[in-house]
Amino acid sequence: MSSLHWDRILVGITCCVLTVTLWALCIWQLVLKFETDTVEPGAPPCFCLNSGVCQDGACVCPEQWVGSLCEIVNFCEASTYRVNISESIIKTLTFERIIVGKYGNSKEKCDPDTVNGNTSIAIRMCFREGRIPTLEPPKILNCNENLDSLASQVETVDSSNVSTIANNTQILTSMPNQLTTENISAAATIAMQILKKPNISEDSQASVAVMATVSQLLDANETEFNHNTLVNVTTSLTKTMEEFSFTSNISQPNVAIQSAPLKLNSSTILFLAQRDTALGYYQSTKLEIKENVSGLIGDLNTAVQLMFNIMNTTTGRVGFVLYQNDRLFQSRIYRSRNSFSKQIVSGNIDKRNLSGVEIAFNPKYNTSELQLRDHACVFWDYTVNDWSTAGCAKGRDWFLKCRCNHSTNFAVLMAFQIKYKYAKPLEYISYIGVGLSMAGLVITILFQIFTRKTRRSSVTWMLVSLCLSMLIFNIIFISGIENQNARNHGSNTTSYYQQYDTTSNTLLTSDMVDPPADPWCTAVAVLLHYFLLATFMWTALNSAQLYLLLLRAMKPLPRHFLVTMSITGWGIPIVVVAVTFGATYREGKALNYRQEEFCWLAALDENQNFSMQKPMVWSFLLPVALILLFNIVVFIKITVSAIWKKNKNLTRNKKDSFMKKIIGTISIAVVLGITWTTGYLMLINHEGTNLVFSYLFCILNATQGLQICILYTFRSLIFKKKVSEVFPIFSVPEIPLYLHSKTYHVSKSQLAKHSQETFRPTQSFSDNISLATFPNSS
Repeated sequence: MSSLHWDRILVGITCCVLTVTLWALCIWQLVLKFETDTVEPGAPPCFCLNSGVCQDGACVCPEQWVGSLCEIVNFCEASTYRVNISESIIKTLTFERIIVGKYGNSKEKCDPDTVNGNTSIAIRMCFREGRIPTLEPPKILNCNENLDSLASQVETVDSSNVSTIANNTQILTSMPNQLTTENISAAATIAMQILKKPNISEDSQASVAVMATVSQLLDANETEFNHNTLVNVTTSLTKTMEEFSFTSNISQPNVAIQSAPLKLNSSTILFLAQRDTALGYYQSTKLEIKENVSGLIGDLNTAVQLMFNIMNTTTGRVGFVLYQNDRLFQSRIYRSRNSFSKQIVSGNIDKRNLSGVEIAFNPKYNTSELQLRDHACVFWDYTVNDWSTAGCAKGRDWFLKCRCNHSTNFAVLMAFQIKYKYAKPLEYISYIGVGLSMAGLVITILFQIFTRKTRRSSVTWMLVSLCLSMLIFNIIFISGIENQNARNHGSNTTSYYQQYDTTSNTLLTSDMVDPPADPWCTAVAVLLHYFLLATFMWTALNSAQLYLLLLRAMKPLPRHFLVTMSITGWGIPIVVVAVTFGATYREGKALNYRQEEFCWLAALDENQNFSMQKPMVWSFLLPVALILLFNIVVFIKITVSAIWKKNKNLTRNKKDSFMKKIIGTISIAVVLGITWTTGYLMLINHEGTNLVFSYLFCILNATQGLQICILYTFRSLIFKKKVSEVFPIFSVPEIPLYLHSKTYHVSKSQLAKHSQETFRPTQSFSDNISLATFPNSS
């Protein structure tokens, strides 16, 4: 057997071994993915009405609807109500639709010449009795009183007028987004003074109005609380609410209090705030107090727990206050920078001593799935009016758990990250497509190299460089794109009952916490950034070469063309990556450069919005957009001038069919990466449209290497001959494909001498233009 034959067998075996190896890598990654997915119980699909969204097997309903299918009305329809404004004035008040549990403002306003000119004259609450929402009678505002005048009266007012002041204060704070710092200060002062009144808990109307006011203050703009003038007022209000919690049970949308008497044999008291799912939606409104429990419970529907371990056996009372955010607890140390709310619970015990306090939070959000990243177990220290970690230990598991030994007022500062979850079909398409692409790229690279002499082509190095950069990118992508550190850190498979960590309870300064050091993920992000940019650079250089070969066919390539192209293709991406990394990466601030869930460039700001300042935009999307724009211009020029337009100066002995022109156009589009433009269409902020382009982008670009292999390797006559020689069973008839065999005649208008000096040899030129089947022009 000749040595040439053995060389061909060796090429075939090499292709098979590399293909099998790369496919094994893809299958291994898919198996890992499948095993990870099967650990988590699958949620059955669901059908939701009234714009409800199926999430984790349950319907997440808009606030106007509740129920397992979002079929139950959760609002009161628009209404009118006739009321006596004064002895001589009867007015009809008009209210728009009101959500259950909320107050609605009347359309009628106070007269412009009154103190509260243009303020709604009344509010009305919608509440639920069973399945039917019901409206309360309206509360009428005194148009000649404002918050400042009420604050000046509240300290000296007698008990008979407390309800009037409380109702007026509630009405004046019923539009929280319009409250200023001064309004908040006055309203908080009024609420505090009313709660200090003796026997105020017996006046249910005044008590509920005050708690509704506090609930509305917690909806005010957070920036209005960032003033030192409010610290003393809000601190006094929270201390007063703790005292008030011993005697009342009131629940409002943003604040709730619960109290209970202590029995002589009580050794533990557990306060629970559970998500009430009776109507098919989550709300932390079901409050409960249990005695003599063994410990914290692991029920995932329990949002907040606070347990007291009691030492002595005297009688007394216990009270709890639950806040839905931290606006009344303004810290000089901790700064909140994201939009996620933080629940705060305070516990107070009367005439008893404690041996310890345990607390647990289980956050759940309907808008996006979140992972716990870091937290501190803290309590509010009234001696310094700030958070403190002294004497507290935090749990080591995913359920936010803490224990303290000396205080009864606690809060946990929680930092979150978004856990990105993509449709499973997209993941499978990506892995299978990338696996096929890697196999195709290996075959194309080997084919281009081993048949270089046979084809006598100058296009080999350009195509090999493109395929090599794309191949390395795909290998790194499939093996290292996911950050294992983020996956392990966010795992919720840990047992609920675990040891407390007494050594690492550090007070956070912000809810935006960088992840633990992970140089491997950062290195992967850098390599992915470089090789993907290099891939696009080589598509642009292929564009330049195609232009020179096809549209300047009578002129030779510039001197040192390949050397210049190599330096450009491999060098410019290094510069871009180095500048990006140097400008954004800092020790302990890795997320300035990369994401955490995936080892790729950072794209979102602290509020999880797409940011123009992140490196994803200016170091990837922008340069790639410029490259694609250049490629599109060249693509249009080539397809119009060389494929579809009839050239009068150059003729051939064969006519191209319509199908061959289509294939030629597709071939050019693939090698120039035109399909990557669909990635920019994914930025359209519309769920349906975004999903369509996500699938389109994934299918087209995950299989780009396979497309190149089919169009530039499998379809070539040389490849078919090589395959039939190595494996006779695959022998194919020799069908003349004009993709690689074209005869050109110089037009009569060209001088013979000129044509002989400038025209390339037919064999070399014909293979150079094997990227597509099209006629040529000068």
